Amino acid sequence: MAAQELHDIGSVEIEEEDLIAEWQRPSYDLGASTVAVLEGDRIVAYADLIAPERYDVAVHPEARGRGIGTWLAAWIRDLAARRGARIVGMPVPEGSAGDRLLTGLGYHVRWTSWVLRLPEGRVIEDRPLPEGYALREATESDREQVWHVIEDAFLEWSDREKQTFDDFAAEVWQRPGFEPWNLQVVVGPNGAIAGAIFTTVTNLEARKETYVSRVAVHKDHRNRGLAQSLLVAAFAIGRAHGAAGSCLSTDSRTGALALYEKVGMVADAVWLHRATHLV
Repeated sequence: MAAQELHDIGSVEIEEEDLIAEWQRPSYDLGASTVAVLEGDRIVAYADLIAPERYDVAVHPEARGRGIGTWLAAWIRDLAARRGARIVGMPVPEGSAGDRLLTGLGYHVRWTSWVLRLPEGRVIEDRPLPEGYALREATESDREQVWHVIEDAFLEWSDREKQTFDDFAAEVWQRPGFEPWNLQVVVGPNGAIAGAIFTTVTNLEARKETYVSRVAVHKDHRNRGLAQSLLVAAFAIGRAHGAAGSCLSTDSRTGALALYEKVGMVADAVWLHRATHLV
């Protein structure tokens, strides 16, 4: 996967911890949801149905041109159909080999995603919280509220089932390397969690970067600048832990692109979620 990203977009974004976090979800069956293509004892391609309608495929650049990607796409379609999915798709960098392959197979663009970065050295203004609100690290007793706030906000624009608490935990505070500062919350005047942000610090190719994995504000507390305050705090704590820049991704379903641009982030790459109907 890293070799494919380096070839297609010029940088490696995937981390081993990302895969482990997804694979360790209690609901996930690694053996039944993945397939590898080997050349000798070396894996040269891989496919993973990570959710009912969402998958990943990677083919090493040295193994392209042999029909492996086409075979893996068919394998995924068959598996997803047998599990009852009506549509299945994956994100691909715009204009990449994967984008061209799926276009040729008749896949349509379901939504567009952007990778945004806060350029190294850029200083952004503080975003003070409104009166009565406070920002702090999340505690263990906050975790159920954090799950509800983030998942409920995401489900306002994402057409899927709510992720279970245990699966959410596997990808957040049980992710390898998790530290308490990775999960911050804003508490409202009534003491309830009004917003939350989950970040990690990537360390790939000698590039340390704050990655915002999830950020959400409860609908009852929006339009008060809480999301901006959470982002500014996440960028700051990432810098305190050695990150030179900051990164996140968003897509056209969320309507959040303007928010991230408002705090100084700029689009660095465009990805297309290409999908195909199964029935």
